[in-house]
Amino acid sequence: MGSKWFTGGVAAARRGRIQFDFTFEGTRYRPTLPRPPSEANLRRARERLQSIKEQIAVGTFSFAEEFPDYRYLGRLIGTARVRSCDQVFDEFLAHCASRLARHDLAAATVMSYRRVLNGIWRPVLGKQLFHQVRYSTLAKIADRSGWSKKTYNNAISIVRRAFEYGHRDHPEQHNPALGLRSVRLKKKDRPRIDPFSIQDAETLIAAIHRDWGAAQGNYDEFRFFTGMRPSEEIALVKSDVNLEHGTVSVNKARVAGIDRDSTKTDEDRTVVLCPRALAVLKCQLELRSRLERAGCLNHDHVFFQDGGDLIKNLQRPHKRWRRTLASIKLRYRKPYNARHTSVSWNLMLGKNPLWVAKQHGHSVATMLRIYTAWTDGALESDIDGIDGAMKRRPAYLESSGSPPHQPDLSLGIVAPAARILAANLAAERYAADQLAETKGK
Repeated sequence: MGSKWFTGGVAAARRGRIQFDFTFEGTRYRPTLPRPPSEANLRRARERLQSIKEQIAVGTFSFAEEFPDYRYLGRLIGTARVRSCDQVFDEFLAHCASRLARHDLAAATVMSYRRVLNGIWRPVLGKQLFHQVRYSTLAKIADRSGWSKKTYNNAISIVRRAFEYGHRDHPEQHNPALGLRSVRLKKKDRPRIDPFSIQDAETLIAAIHRDWGAAQGNYDEFRFFTGMRPSEEIALVKSDVNLEHGTVSVNKARVAGIDRDSTKTDEDRTVVLCPRALAVLKCQLELRSRLERAGCLNHDHVFFQDGGDLIKNLQRPHKRWRRTLASIKLRYRKPYNARHTSVSWNLMLGKNPLWVAKQHGHSVATMLRIYTAWTDGALESDIDGIDGAMKRRPAYLESSGSPPHQPDLSLGIVAPAARILAANLAAERYAADQLAETKGK
């Protein structure tokens, strides 16, 4: 076959192939390509080998692209190493975990990356060689799922980030994920806010106190009158509270059981409490003191579960919220809607939009775009009811902070829905009394 010098680094191999002979990063390689070893093909192979050597010299050579069928592709070392999608995804997630440890990425974001990659992309792509993935494969995976626009955008955004990370070692290679385009979200695609009326809110607050007691009731009631995010509320500690000035400092959150030292927007804010919110907070702090004296608390958080345990995630309070809404036959809305309700009420009362935005951690533009349309049709009676609710707490809650026996209707701010609740409660008590009287006879 002749020496390497005589053949120019290429030679005829068995089964109609041409063998290349070169050194890359100190290792000698002799891959082959399926080409009949004719004189013309050997000449072209020598030209190709010369191009390979030039690429190696300038650092742009990609072994996998030049020799995709090389039988020992998986054993390559150094920059010649070829990775599977599983390996790239694992390396990407490890990098994200490192960023999380440096407080450069949120825990919820890392969890979302892991969930989407493991649930959507890894089952199909995991065993494939990373450099061999094509745009059409990615598009097919994305198109086969009946996702909403928002879910679709989230899924392709995450795989784009993973592929961008994988291609940083080989910028000369084409990144097929760059071809994935997010779909445009129109105004009608964005979820509409659905705040509570003051009547429905008071009915719900009364029912939650009745069903679950003061700890849960204060937690949900406080959100209606402060607009705090649930994740911010369960992270609130005593040192964040300033009763003298009637404020709370919002500077952290707990997401999926993981504490963050910043809010969702990474901006701290001070919430000025209306009289109603201040009264709820004082009631909650009194409850906290009682449990602390009884030895039931070993933390400094303001809101907690019935027995004093931490609220580690939002699943339990959300489940209770859902059950109570169903019991009083109000249309279901997520607990986050209490925050939307707070923003809407403040705007309906004519508060300065800049102040409202600052209180709730919104930009003014976002707040006006989302909430203004809902507040346009506000009735004078609604505004009076909201104003009264923010200034004082109903007597049945203020007196005990425990589940009420019957809503106090003297304030005139919880009719007509609360009257229905009161009638139901009265009927239940009447039935219980009748049953007890029958058994006595």
